Amino acid sequence: MSGLEAASPAPLRVERTGPDGVVARVVLARPGRRNALDAGLIAALGETFWSLADEPASSLRVVVLAGEGRAFCAGGDIAWMRAAMALSPEENVEDALGLADTLAAIDACPVPVVVRAQGAALGGGAGLCAVADVVVSEAATRFGFPEVRLGLVGATIAPFVVRRIGEGATRALFATGERIDAAEARRIGLVHHVADGEAALDAAVDGVVGDILEGGPEAVRAAKALAREVAAAVGGGQEAMLRLGMRTAELLAARRASAEAAEGLAAFDQRRRPAWAPPEDPA
Repeated sequence: MSGLEAASPAPLRVERTGPDGVVARVVLARPGRRNALDAGLIAALGETFWSLADEPASSLRVVVLAGEGRAFCAGGDIAWMRAAMALSPEENVEDALGLADTLAAIDACPVPVVVRAQGAALGGGAGLCAVADVVVSEAATRFGFPEVRLGLVGATIAPFVVRRIGEGATRALFATGERIDAAEARRIGLVHHVADGEAALDAAVDGVVGDILEGGPEAVRAAKALAREVAAAVGGGQEAMLRLGMRTAELLAARRASAEAAEGLAAFDQRRRPAWAPPEDPA
């Protein structure tokens, strides 16, 4: 690289905060493109989340996914989508699989993923919300799936969107490309908390993170995994429910016998905070 050339800025950055850095803040860093998804950002997101998944409960307890600038994520980058038109069918499928793999990485993250949404969460940006555990949105944020207005469909995000908001809401939003506000997104289940203004948004995100840190690190991971397992089994018939009953009983028994549960119960009896909880704010 010559002295006149500049290296491309990283499409995202990871910051560590909280007690001993147990909170990972993953920030989409393409503000000039409203954090639109392209091959580079998608790959970086996937690599980051698969890497975070390898961390133990002692070092990672929650991930905050945020976007730098005016928008959380405005969907797919138009230039990237236009370039995909020149790919062979095989190359096009391979390129699309990158987003599917990244969504799977976020969905499979063993700790809760909290999205901080502002400005816009459209297309793939709304898909990122659908794979998160908790979505906190600023009131003015707009959500939607405008792919059909470009002659496209939200294919790779569809399984996660249907799971989150149901078939009915997905069919309406996918077919119309309508943009909805944060209040409506909350009503249909895509958003969990709505805050007025950036300061309130940050405070709300901090509140959710604080709530998660109040739980036992291993217990929080087990609770997330349990919800996924139960959701996959429900509707699978009587045999699946019987297997699920045994599985959940075994999980509860294991948690009751854990050192973490012993500490939690002892802290309750002694009217103190458990060892894993951050110190109380004196204010």
